[in-house]
Amino acid sequence: MSTSTSEALVQRLIDWGVDTVFGLPGDGINGLMEGLRRKADEVRFVLVHHEEAAAFMATGYAKSTGRLGVCLATSGPGAIHLLNGLYDAKLDHVPVLAITGMQESQMLGTGYQQEVALEKLFIDVAEYNEMIRVPTQVPTLVDIAIRHALARKGVAHLTIPTDIQIADADANPWDAPAPAVIKATAPIFLEPPGEPRSSDIADAAGILNQGERVVMLVGAGALHARDEVVAVADALASPVIKTLPGKAVVPDDHPLTVGGIGLLGTAPSIDAMEGCDTLLMVGTNFPYTKYLPDPGQCQVVQIEADPVRAGNRLPTTVPMIADAKCALAALLPKLERRPNRAFLEHAQQGMAKWRERMMALEGIEKDPIQPQRLMRVIDRLAADDAILTSDSGTIATWAARHFEIRGKREFYLSGNLATMAPGLPYTIACQWAHPGRQCIAFVGDGGFAMLMAEFATACRYELPIKVVINNNASLGQIMWEQLVLGYPEFGIRFGPRLDFAPWAESCGGRGMRVDKDDELEDAVAEAFRHPGPALVDVTVNPDEPPMPGKVEYEQAKGFVKAFLAGQPRRATIASTLFRDKISELRS
Repeated sequence: MSTSTSEALVQRLIDWGVDTVFGLPGDGINGLMEGLRRKADEVRFVLVHHEEAAAFMATGYAKSTGRLGVCLATSGPGAIHLLNGLYDAKLDHVPVLAITGMQESQMLGTGYQQEVALEKLFIDVAEYNEMIRVPTQVPTLVDIAIRHALARKGVAHLTIPTDIQIADADANPWDAPAPAVIKATAPIFLEPPGEPRSSDIADAAGILNQGERVVMLVGAGALHARDEVVAVADALASPVIKTLPGKAVVPDDHPLTVGGIGLLGTAPSIDAMEGCDTLLMVGTNFPYTKYLPDPGQCQVVQIEADPVRAGNRLPTTVPMIADAKCALAALLPKLERRPNRAFLEHAQQGMAKWRERMMALEGIEKDPIQPQRLMRVIDRLAADDAILTSDSGTIATWAARHFEIRGKREFYLSGNLATMAPGLPYTIACQWAHPGRQCIAFVGDGGFAMLMAEFATACRYELPIKVVINNNASLGQIMWEQLVLGYPEFGIRFGPRLDFAPWAESCGGRGMRVDKDDELEDAVAEAFRHPGPALVDVTVNPDEPPMPGKVEYEQAKGFVKAFLAGQPRRATIASTLFRDKISELRS
């Protein structure tokens, strides 16, 4: 049997160490599917129900492993469905290769069925974006595409017409008048050196040693540098603030951390940012500049792997282009241990009070179930090496504040795209990549409903994922955003409240519905003990607000304005706020 172009393409993926492809078949990739079938003992094809989920799975796989994620979709509509998940990879800077089908070569440009110019459609999302036109190009273009994805931490896209897919791998039917031929390339990628320049280290140390109130802001680029972050923060007597994608950089119970930043962050992190005279940013391109110091307030040292992002959010006194772990290790011997630790101690006192406030909200054991309590139950019962994924919305707030990073726990969500629906596909990908670990999706009913068919994917492959649905029958985050702007809520409540437990059972998993607080802990524990896929659908209080760390005057003003303008359910919202405040005061 001759080797087809598709088989050669799959073999090249294998040469790069790819062992998993997430996708959905279609007539635009039948040749590629045959190539995968022939190599099924070396690379696994994960069949999904929607191409968007395939792209999310590739992204989640890349986030949780640091390796290349690969997704596959047919021509036209199948490829279009990939885009949301691919933009998630692009904006969170993880390497993903998307492979798509294309109509046969002779029909291109004729308006043939499902013909979409994918090489144009993918221009913005992809770092590398090419159509394979000649079979002998395959090894070279695959090599170049993967190197782009790995080097630039983003998306590469290859599309291949159906006739090329089934052609012999060594076919090159045209004469080449140019003085060039395709030469053999190697499936090799070397990471660039991560060491900073010695002059930058000296300059940064000078700024940091002069600072009296230093704050560290760490992001996803520092996830591999926990020990170095802690050592530098200890030397500088610096509170450590974490972006949400960087939540797992430092354990949440570590005395140096004051939690998250931004709308989902903590009051002591806001205080620390407002009071600092020096800011050390490590592996973060945090976009919400409202929560960063005003220009001129402080000196800024930034450690950033990508020179394009250095100085992107704040005027940076000393930008260092380097790997976070390498840069911090080089910086540490140059730092003078700060004897005056008053700024850190003040932040620690604020964090102790914040924890008391959060514990008070978690301890409300009443119906309807408080989402904070639900998240804390999950936190208490989850393994110390659990991987938690979350969707965007109020659930991200509850995960940020009430799920503790400890041990080897990890946490993933759509950081910069902040899209709904990746929680379930991420968890499937994490479980696929880490079969011995507990993988939990904490999702809202809105996001889960978008891609709920993928629970059947988990059941089909017998992946023991755990899904906990924070079911408030609404788009909760949007409701509170409307209220803060002074608008009464509109178009955000679903009805009737869906029951997802029967769906889980119909897929072959374990499904449970929880409506009463006294049933909650037993149900979550049972789900976590279940040897296969399990889902717990929890009815929570839809009127519990994800309050910011500090309520600003304009936010309170908008809230009052929305109430006066006729906000529905304002009595229950007000009573919830009152109850929460009483619980905090009692703590």
